[in-house]
Amino acid sequence: MSSPPERFGALATALLAQPGVTLSERRGFARDSLMVNGKLFAAVRGDVLLLKLPAERVAALIAAGEGAPFDANKGRPMKEWVLARMDADWEALAREAAAFVA
Repeated sequence: MSSPPERFGALATALLAQPGVTLSERRGFARDSLMVNGKLFAAVRGDVLLLKLPAERVAALIAAGEGAPFDANKGRPMKEWVLARMDADWEALAREAAAFVA
């Protein structure tokens, strides 16, 4: 299996072909992230993929053990953000996140 940055690079290459999808050039939280129409929907964080999805989908992924809550180091999980594990289908989840954010 490839490293998380390599896997994210392949994911970015696949999704940048979609209308409105760009790779962020911002600094800080949004650096090296995928955006659709200027809104962040996916970013690699360590060895997981951070995704913005509907709250119900986030809860389902966490319940199934396919993801973990994301709290942005604030101590309280953000209900529309999830950390997808390395063994998750990053591309399918990222496409779902792009559609949600768009």
